[in-house]
Amino acid sequence: MNAIARIIKHLFYPDWLAWRAFPTRSRRAIERAIGESEVRHGGEIRFAVEANLAPLSLLNGVDARQRALELFGQLRVWDTARNNGVLIYLLMADRNVEIVADRGLNGLVQPAEWEAVCQQMEADFRRGAFEAGVRQGIKSIGALLARHFPPSADKRNELPDRPTLIA
Repeated sequence: MNAIARIIKHLFYPDWLAWRAFPTRSRRAIERAIGESEVRHGGEIRFAVEANLAPLSLLNGVDARQRALELFGQLRVWDTARNNGVLIYLLMADRNVEIVADRGLNGLVQPAEWEAVCQQMEADFRRGAFEAGVRQGIKSIGALLARHFPPSADKRNELPDRPTLIA
């Protein structure tokens, strides 16, 4: 897709479409799924969804990966005791999922494993199954986290489980 077409797509993808894909009921279900997942491993998962990117970001060539890395810092996903936070970022206008893992986990999981999770979520999203796609992604990421970071007795919830809707 050329730059002009992408800018137009983002300009005409309103925030309310993202909120409609994740109504209150779905956001609560995702929050519960994150909480239930984190009981089974020693990691932290955050989910953020954004309808579109600002025109200036688009003009500067920012893509979903760059935005996910930016949000990884802004949402403090990097700030966990064991450096094992994971951000799941969905850019609705592009229907693109990005997973950013902190340095304590990133080298332990193969890029193909992260990509498989993204592809499954994107396939669910194409079918309109947004909540189910996110919950399956959380389950898959939870399994990866459990393999490398089993739960510990002193585990505390370091990051909010509530999905972040970025406006």
